[in-house]
Amino acid sequence: MFAVKVDEPGGSDALKWRKVPDPVVKADEVVIDVAATAVNRADIMQRRGFYPPPTGASEYLGLECAGTISAIGPDVNNLAIGDEVCALLAGGGYAEKVAVPTGTVMPLPQGVDLMTAGSLAEVACTVWSNLVMVAGLSEGDVVLIHGGSSGIGTHAIQVAKALGATVAVTAGSSEKLAICADLGADICINYREQDFVEEVKSATGRHGANVILDNMGAKYLERNVNTLAPNGRLVVIGLQGGVAAELNLGKLLTKRATIHATSLRSRPLDEKKLICTEVVEHVWPMFESGQVRPIIDTVMPITEVAAAHDRLEASDHIGKIVLTVS
Repeated sequence: MFAVKVDEPGGSDALKWRKVPDPVVKADEVVIDVAATAVNRADIMQRRGFYPPPTGASEYLGLECAGTISAIGPDVNNLAIGDEVCALLAGGGYAEKVAVPTGTVMPLPQGVDLMTAGSLAEVACTVWSNLVMVAGLSEGDVVLIHGGSSGIGTHAIQVAKALGATVAVTAGSSEKLAICADLGADICINYREQDFVEEVKSATGRHGANVILDNMGAKYLERNVNTLAPNGRLVVIGLQGGVAAELNLGKLLTKRATIHATSLRSRPLDEKKLICTEVVEHVWPMFESGQVRPIIDTVMPITEVAAAHDRLEASDHIGKIVLTVS
């Protein structure tokens, strides 16, 4: 098969489409012939040499895929050759084939094709696990979603609205904020021109946000805590703004607030299985009813993976960047 290899960490020119050995299926795995995958920030970090795959995972980039099962291990009894599926991966999506534990393989939502499904697993699992399973987002809550026009952000807006939350978002342009509003965002904040702390406080009668989904890390830590409502929950899922910051614990104590920092890729397989099960049970019906729709910025062939990485790094995209493989 062919896969995208990174011989030496570096820029997007380090990505090479090369012939590599086929994956060998284990007893509780299936092999998926990949039709599509998608680009995630974690792929950029791995390409640069800052985010190695977990032990035992594929060395190739790619945290999600959709395709057709072409082989099954001897212990697999709930899937069959020829099934069209999507999957959450610890690595290996940038390839023609990938071996996947059955617990992180999911059926396609009804009405969603393979190309589109290649963009769903990572955002659906990230958003549901963090907003609902970690932060307990529920009807009537106010949620602040940073990076509202990103793949995670566009999905999170829709899921939060489907759950009955009031949604605030940050983004860096009026065009991006208009897309967020179209998806259901109630409070749209241009982080280049406005103070998100004051905007959220003003829009909520000084109450603040019950839940914050943050991709920035250190840069936003103090302001996020200032934005939290009493008993608020801050969930940090990215470190685009750095890894180290000072925190006023007194303010956290006064608000009785909590901070969670999570990484989906490094979770134990049993936790990922549970997340995938909940996504199929709760999120797939949102797609099927039209409450949530996939937001795809660009579709490119896998051989143009360098250009896809460049587009993500430029932050000009809205939604997901999909790579078609076959």
